[in-house]
Amino acid sequence: MADPTPIVDNSVSGADKLKGHLAMALFALLIAVSFSIGHRAAQHIGPGALNAVRFFFGMIIMGMIAHVSAPAGLSVFRPRRIWRFLVLGALMGVYFITMFMALETTDPVSTGAVFTLMPLMSAGFAFLFLRQTSSLIVLASLMTAAVGAVWVIFRGDAAAIAAFEVGRGEAIFFFGVMGHAAYAPLVKKFNRGEPVTAFTFWTLAGTWGCITIVALPEIFLTSWLSMPPIVWITIAYLAVFTTAGTFFLLQYAAMRIPAGKAIAYGYLTPVFIIMMEGVAGFGWVSLSVLIGAVVIVIGLVILIVAPDV
Repeated sequence: MADPTPIVDNSVSGADKLKGHLAMALFALLIAVSFSIGHRAAQHIGPGALNAVRFFFGMIIMGMIAHVSAPAGLSVFRPRRIWRFLVLGALMGVYFITMFMALETTDPVSTGAVFTLMPLMSAGFAFLFLRQTSSLIVLASLMTAAVGAVWVIFRGDAAAIAAFEVGRGEAIFFFGVMGHAAYAPLVKKFNRGEPVTAFTFWTLAGTWGCITIVALPEIFLTSWLSMPPIVWITIAYLAVFTTAGTFFLLQYAAMRIPAGKAIAYGYLTPVFIIMMEGVAGFGWVSLSVLIGAVVIVIGLVILIVAPDV
């Protein structure tokens, strides 16, 4: 049996690793904002229609960036093995649709907490797809943060945890998070040396195509001209920052730091959401839930300082 592939390429410099970490910190902040504004927009528009439109505009934006930044002689619009992007697009399509389905019935903090379960799942998929292994300290940090996430999901109610009374929205989003967790290691497995911008564009195109096929009836039934401003604000934000922006950041980081560490920055999502919801006047979480958020952050800190192997 061949030796497991190291978690990260030894040729990656310390400076590049730092850039990967900074990219994922920004990734977490952008995702947190999307949960907060998405929760308000989800009350007015179906998840399929919203995501089809946001990915259409995100794809156009990233296509222009990829075309302008492409090396001389390289055509961005002639991809090899296009099936790769359909697989990645299907995974991300499931993630985003289930996210907005969940936001219709649950609050942003709980949904963001489910998102923090992703690193542990991603580490499992990284071993399955890339044979990447994680050290005991990395696994311990993942488990620590997962415990904090579960505490937040159940709103600090030990009785609810014992009875496993998980909400419908959280249960739906769990399956979407599984798709996102598989996405990160597959980016590295499927990359054939394409520029990050080109790879991001075709991934967005695959996601848009998969979502649009499923959501066509919903798209035609949506009263677009009667949508309140929050819907269009959400679509604009998602298209620019949470579609083109986060796809680029995740793929940029995935080539520089291990998949588990990259996705682990999702741990910051519920913390950012708690802060934004409170500052915006939508209410602060209880002290019990806040303790769970602190445990999540402790798990992230342990993971950042842990060696890659």
